[in-house]
Amino acid sequence: MPTPLSAARTTLPWAVVAGIVIVALSMRGPIVAPAPVLGEIQAELDLSTTVAGLLTSLPILCFALATPLATRIIGRAGPEIAVLTCLLGVLLGTIVRSAGTTPVVFVGTVIIGVAIAIGNVVVPVIIRRDVPWQRASAVTGAYTAALNVGSMITSLGTAPLAAVVGWRWALASWGVLALGGALYWMRLARRRREVAVAAPATAGEAATGAEEATSAAIGRIGWLLLVAFCGQSTAYYGVTTWLPTILADTRGLGAAASGATASLFQIAAIAGAFGVPVLAARTPAWVPTGVIGVLWMSLPIGLLVAPQAYITWSIVGGVAQGGGFTAILSIIARVTRSDREAARMSAKVQAGGYVAATFGPPLAGALNSVTGGWAAPLLLVLAATAAYTFGAVGAALAARRHQPAR
Repeated sequence: MPTPLSAARTTLPWAVVAGIVIVALSMRGPIVAPAPVLGEIQAELDLSTTVAGLLTSLPILCFALATPLATRIIGRAGPEIAVLTCLLGVLLGTIVRSAGTTPVVFVGTVIIGVAIAIGNVVVPVIIRRDVPWQRASAVTGAYTAALNVGSMITSLGTAPLAAVVGWRWALASWGVLALGGALYWMRLARRRREVAVAAPATAGEAATGAEEATSAAIGRIGWLLLVAFCGQSTAYYGVTTWLPTILADTRGLGAAASGATASLFQIAAIAGAFGVPVLAARTPAWVPTGVIGVLWMSLPIGLLVAPQAYITWSIVGGVAQGGGFTAILSIIARVTRSDREAARMSAKVQAGGYVAATFGPPLAGALNSVTGGWAAPLLLVLAATAAYTFGAVGAALAARRHQPAR
């Protein structure tokens, strides 16, 4: 006989998937939005290049520092409140960032970073709780694809908007996505409460017992995923930051051509996000992570040994970065056995990964300055992608033996 909790899972899945996609559209766009109009922001606020760069790099540091806050909100108020906190925080930060002087702009940037950090942690919790584990990879792929679509829309639309209404209104306009998402999740949270209100008390007791039964095996999977996400984030932000410059210096491309090629790295992530679930449904558990690892390592190796094929390597690396993110979050959603455990593992993995991401691009730049070339930075990316491969394949192999029954 189905319980109200199981009824919630069967009557709300598509609404939850739509909600996850809507959240994702608001979780990367606010970070990349300043990039197309950074020159205008610098001119009006009289910022140096280094200080202006903080508008895009500061949120990444917030991702790492704010994850403990995310776990507390999820534990005390529940995943729905955490999602609403994320979306309303993005909305508030977007408005504040567009409204005042230099200090106010950076306050708004920090608010955005903290809010998105909460969203980063809570989405795997929502997927674990409301999506059958067999479909976790597919839903995580949709989430990853929506992250990239949100970035792409914002990157393409900000400059034309700024040409008409100025950079402040252009940045503020993207708050509409967060506002729409918050309204949607308010309605979805109300529906979930109505469906689950009659859940028996014993279900809560069983869930509490499961949450406390954290095994050493799950802990090992978490550490392997931490290694994988450190490699994933270091490689992703290193390539995102420096690929246009690498192409300009080594291939003589102009700003438009190098930027267009670098955009392929972002767009191709959509193929990787959906490719991982397809592989996961048809192959052993380690195959998707192994394939992604090979593709990831092909990017720095290819740019080192066959740089003339830079378009191919950019696309291959883009597929890898989208698939790598999807694979890691899918494993978290599959192996954890409670909301608390999912939040704890998600926070540990992402906090460590984003700390690594804050050091990756500066270290790559320092290596370029010391050596006068791009071979050493590309070897750094290769080491990061190798770390991803080791951690992700190891976690996938371990996860096969610890699939929870839900």
